[in-house]
Amino acid sequence: MRLIILGGPGSGKGTQLNVIQSELDVVGISIGEILRQAIADNTFLGAQVKTDVAQGELVPDELMVQVIRLRFLAHNMDQGWILEGYPRTTVQAEELDFMLDDFNQSVDYALYLDVPEAVMLERSLARSRPDDTPEILHRRIKRFHDQIPPILEYYGSRGKLLHLDATRDPKTISAEILQNLKP
Repeated sequence: MRLIILGGPGSGKGTQLNVIQSELDVVGISIGEILRQAIADNTFLGAQVKTDVAQGELVPDELMVQVIRLRFLAHNMDQGWILEGYPRTTVQAEELDFMLDDFNQSVDYALYLDVPEAVMLERSLARSRPDDTPEILHRRIKRFHDQIPPILEYYGSRGKLLHLDATRDPKTISAEILQNLKP
């Protein structure tokens, strides 16, 4: 199974990644965690993305495409995977499909965790991450609302979009996801 988890800040992407990854026994890739760890470790990548992440801006498409490609090359992804927090733009979605063609793979489903803006803000502020300040969150949420419609259209038009009400209990959402993924 090859999945993408889409959603705004605080929509439950990380929570669902952990549950679904464990249930399906596939590789889970959290782009936010990769970027935060690179910043914490002061790596070359961390230096490249630090300002964008700190200001709540999107990391440039070219750099994100390289990060994903390197991640796929570095680990055995043949048994399945879940990408959380990527793609964030239609350019990234298209580039992901081109890259997956190189690996003879494709996305099975894009899971969209839909929550209202107020819920995104409340949940994100409760996490107390350095990049989860009200000012940065408002910017990230606005950017998310600007970017998500064409991504939903991209996967929806391919019959690969699973739209979920993510205001519910996380276990209920996980159960619904797993039920929908059964052949």
